[in-house]
Amino acid sequence: MSHSVWSEKMLQLLRRMNNFHSAGSCRANCFKFQVDGAQVGWIPPHVASMLARYPQVFSPPQGGVVSLCSSLDSYEKRSEAVDAVLQTQRKEDTFTCLKGWRNERYSVMPKFSDPPLMWMERAATSLFGVRRYGVHVNGYSVSDSGEVRMWLARRSATKQTYPGMLDHVAAGGLAAGVGIKHTAVKECEEEACIPAAIAEKAKPVTTISYTYEQDGEVFPESQFVFDLELPLDFKPRVGDEEVQEFYLLPIDEVKELLASDDFKPNCAMVVLDFLIRHSFIEPDSEPSYQEFVAGLHQTL
Repeated sequence: MSHSVWSEKMLQLLRRMNNFHSAGSCRANCFKFQVDGAQVGWIPPHVASMLARYPQVFSPPQGGVVSLCSSLDSYEKRSEAVDAVLQTQRKEDTFTCLKGWRNERYSVMPKFSDPPLMWMERAATSLFGVRRYGVHVNGYSVSDSGEVRMWLARRSATKQTYPGMLDHVAAGGLAAGVGIKHTAVKECEEEACIPAAIAEKAKPVTTISYTYEQDGEVFPESQFVFDLELPLDFKPRVGDEEVQEFYLLPIDEVKELLASDDFKPNCAMVVLDFLIRHSFIEPDSEPSYQEFVAGLHQTL
């Protein structure tokens, strides 16, 4: 693949993963979702129509805003009221995304540093366009001669999302009340059988943020990224049912795979960032260097 074709593939990926900000997206028709006076998400029109059936939980749209009722004045009340609505919608089979119900609670707040205002079932977050946070671990090894190779995982064919696609050695969503480093270590142990003594050496290096729309839903996401240099004699093993197998690949091969349709899109973004940070992509040889960096770090 020529360099120019590869670069255009990366730009297409970044445009796709930031398409909520593009002209013609559903953003112009979405309602701002507010809790206790603060915006925490974006609600598509078809979701807002459903919420109108629950006036004891959601106030009618006003000025382009859908709010939780002011009577829901605590973390517990908000969480329980919204969850009851979602449980009903799950039973009624209204939204496809709720078929992937995970019983995982995600915190809902204006920005990561703010106290959570409520929790929401992970599978429902895209209906409200609330921010989702996750952890991705770049596992790699460095030979005695200095050659860097990266460990990649092949997702299970039975995964609810992106089955059979390439992924990181470990990654996972950030559940309500669970620490970032704790999540990284836990995912390493569960998905790749990386002992905690090794996983604890993972270094936090950056965040990757983007917002995309897909199938009438909104996905504002931010991933906390860790780099983990693995010993040369260590090989990840399949730990849970989320991974089929692992591969240790040269960087040139990883780079080519990024431009294929084989990579889970947000994982491709995190690997692209790895290549930039480790100087496998440099501004003198990549005309789209600044566009790459900007596309990886959008404001949610």
